[in-house]
Amino acid sequence: MLKNSLNVIIIAIALVISSYLFSSAFQNRNKSNDTISVTGSGKKDFVSDLIVWSGSFSKKSMTLKEAYAALDADREKIKTYLSSKGIAPNEMVFSAVSFNKDFETIFNENGTTRQQTFTGFTLTQSVSIQSKEVNKIEELSRQSSELINSGVEFYSSPPEYYYTKLAELKITMIAEATKDASIRAKSIAENADASLGNLKKSDMGVFQITGQNSSEDFSYGGSFNTQSKNKTANITVRLVYQVD
Repeated sequence: MLKNSLNVIIIAIALVISSYLFSSAFQNRNKSNDTISVTGSGKKDFVSDLIVWSGSFSKKSMTLKEAYAALDADREKIKTYLSSKGIAPNEMVFSAVSFNKDFETIFNENGTTRQQTFTGFTLTQSVSIQSKEVNKIEELSRQSSELINSGVEFYSSPPEYYYTKLAELKITMIAEATKDASIRAKSIAENADASLGNLKKSDMGVFQITGQNSSEDFSYGGSFNTQSKNKTANITVRLVYQVD
């Protein structure tokens, strides 16, 4: 009888302790869920300080020797022209020469191929310039059509614009976005009659660079505009705070 009573007492004590532990765990679980998540943003306009511009030229002849000789002559004309615009020889980077065998296809009346006639070799080469003198090279890219007057078939590509201090800019913007998110979190907590606790988690969003005043869409992986000299950088930071 005494043994049965002891067993009942032990079971009762175990139930009380289990209930207490469950209640405590439940309360702590709810407490850990008392958080707020906010997103802050940073935005900065800046001007590119590096430009990359390139163009290509080509020659065609029935023999490789003649085509190479004509291409060499055009290359020298381009070097002379660029030098006259203040471009140093070591700033001119010429690519390897590529060539194609060209054929003219003659078809039968039923649309099948009758024969292919060799029409010559086309040789192509490109030249590129990378410079921090953005305005100077930008103007050069517009004037390069002058080479056509000297008999050079020169095709100018649109300049590409970059910024060499992007790492420093990104750090500044992260700080700005974090501050913005913190201010938002404090405002939400105050309006809810709560106090902001410790920072539980922080995540950086995608870093985006678009042209100023453009309609470019942000992309999931981050956009990186190289067509515009004047750019806008955007970044977001997500903070999760404990609420007391």
